[in-house]
Amino acid sequence: MLLALPLLVAIAVPLFMVVAEIPTYGEVNQTFNYVVERYNTEALRETGATNVVTGIILDYRAYDTMIETTVLFSGTIGVLLALKSQPRRRGESGGRRHHP
Repeated sequence: MLLALPLLVAIAVPLFMVVAEIPTYGEVNQTFNYVVERYNTEALRETGATNVVTGIILDYRAYDTMIETTVLFSGTIGVLLALKSQPRRRGESGGRRHHP
């Protein structure tokens, strides 16, 4: 119990510091809103897309989307390989009956 207390404090203090810096809901702050304004005003002209969301995903955030897709694909392949490589127990024939 005493060993867990310093770990709890080491995690809780930075989290509380981050939460204290979050702006209140609805507060207009240029530091947090300049990207949204840029996307809303310039996305259609800069990307040439007819849909703002498509332009943002495929032009502004293309590398991020590609890396997310790669991570999901790699994770799926890893899980499938792990499930496939589990050894079968003795006497288990996978539902098929062997007739001598």
